[in-house]
Amino acid sequence: MPEISRYEAAAPDAGASGASGASGALGALGASGASGAGASGPAASVPGLAAQRRLEGIIRFATEAIITVDDAQTILLFNPMAEKLLRCAAGDAIGTSLARFIPARYRAAHGQQVRQFGVTGISERQMGPQRPLFGLRADGEEFPIEASISQFVDGGSRLYTVMMRDITARLRADAELKASRNELRELSASIQTAREAEKARIARELHDDLGQRLTALKMDVSRLESELDERDAKGDWRARTQAMQRLLDDTVTAVRGIAADLRPVMLDDLGLVAAVEWLAHEWRTRHGIVVRLEDEGVAVRMNLDASTAIFRIVQEALTNVVRHANATRATVSLIREGAAYVVRIADNGVGGTPAPRRAAPAAPAAPAAPAAPAVRQSFGLIGMRERARLLGGDIVFDSPAGGGFVVTATLPIATIEHAAAQPASRPDTAPRTDDGDRASRAAPTGSASDQTRT
Repeated sequence: MPEISRYEAAAPDAGASGASGASGALGALGASGASGAGASGPAASVPGLAAQRRLEGIIRFATEAIITVDDAQTILLFNPMAEKLLRCAAGDAIGTSLARFIPARYRAAHGQQVRQFGVTGISERQMGPQRPLFGLRADGEEFPIEASISQFVDGGSRLYTVMMRDITARLRADAELKASRNELRELSASIQTAREAEKARIARELHDDLGQRLTALKMDVSRLESELDERDAKGDWRARTQAMQRLLDDTVTAVRGIAADLRPVMLDDLGLVAAVEWLAHEWRTRHGIVVRLEDEGVAVRMNLDASTAIFRIVQEALTNVVRHANATRATVSLIREGAAYVVRIADNGVGGTPAPRRAAPAAPAAPAAPAAPAVRQSFGLIGMRERARLLGGDIVFDSPAGGGFVVTATLPIATIEHAAAQPASRPDTAPRTDDGDRASRAAPTGSASDQTRT
């Protein structure tokens, strides 16, 4: 076998034993055929020859580096991929120590681990599952690897075969993906901060500027109406001024509602609990859904970003109750559990199948409902999860067996109590905590108006 012999050490005695004449993987797969050749003559060598050729193809075209060593860590087999990976010809590697391809700082530990593996009786295992492994090329370059090792006894000698691959590209791709996700998360936080700041600015302009103008106009109409007496005013003018008064009243009410929806003033002035109470009242008035607030009364001095994010999570969850749940009641719980602040929104509606826990389709042959995956990938649920993650927490969506839908956000107290830095672009300058101090009107969240849930 001139081709395969290039990648393995020569047998000391070809006629003594087929097992000893094959080293490493060759000995494992071709020992029986070779020994048969020695016992039964040329006719019996045909099966062994076919096995050797199959083995040659496996070794030559394997996509992983294959190296076989003996008890003394002397290389006996070195396949073409090992040549490429370690930048060393098989002729130069065979007969030398495997230690030349191991970084110096790992050599002692590697030898000890291989000896321990030899006495375990385990035939194969993955190497280094708890920490990264590194190889050393012939030119001195280190590189990360993924490897597995197997052992067998050949002619009384214990041989070890290592299969390994270079994972440099994979680790680089993982690092780039992680960095990209972090950048996207930072971008999302920045966009949400700017969005909330803009909403706060618009709400303030509506309340302070447009509201005052409407109030002044209403006073002028009232004065005009009082000056129109029965002698010199037509009857239709008085009716018109009264209609103008009603229209102005409705407009003032609408402007206040729009401003409150954009940024409820009590969130800045009175804190999270008061803002959620206002939200519960609004939902009952507008939608007929009874929202009960469960608050333990434990004071948590949270920063503005945290209070705004929690308020938006509650708002989005209640918006989903209106849109999808067909519910009559909902409960909002604000609870401190140890070192965590737990926000739970539950309703008595029809429930759903949340995206994080959805199962694989039971019948792949029925793609008749393409809308289902889109609903499960709801931007509302994704938005709530992202807000929780920005605060260092997590959120779980669940649909209990008894019906309804439950949103549970668990946030670390240390994060939400920490004083968040206030960007210069925010509307106000004085920071506040949720016990009622004045502060700016911006935080890294988004609106719930365009959110959906499953």
